[in-house]
Amino acid sequence: MVRLPLTPAEVERGQRLGALLRRARGCRSMLEVALASRISPETLRKIESGRVATPSFPTVAAIAGTLGLSLDAVWAEIETDRAERTVGDRSALPVVRRPSLVS
Repeated sequence: MVRLPLTPAEVERGQRLGALLRRARGCRSMLEVALASRISPETLRKIESGRVATPSFPTVAAIAGTLGLSLDAVWAEIETDRAERTVGDRSALPVVRRPSLVS
């Protein structure tokens, strides 16, 4: 299978994700977080350094859970259109519209 090259926006988003995870990890060791997330330390290192710009959703979810981050907060922090806003800003979160059952 041929993988298409990443866009500059995907590369930037991966770098923001890596920076967020490094900050959230704080003084915890990479090994401790990786093992608690059930991923390899090498995978975590690559994600934190931005070398893996598009990690799989289960991987991001596992790391976020270990670090006590909500996936909404992670998305709000790394999404290009919302990167300037703070994680705690509720307006940075996407709006989910449910279809009406009544016509």
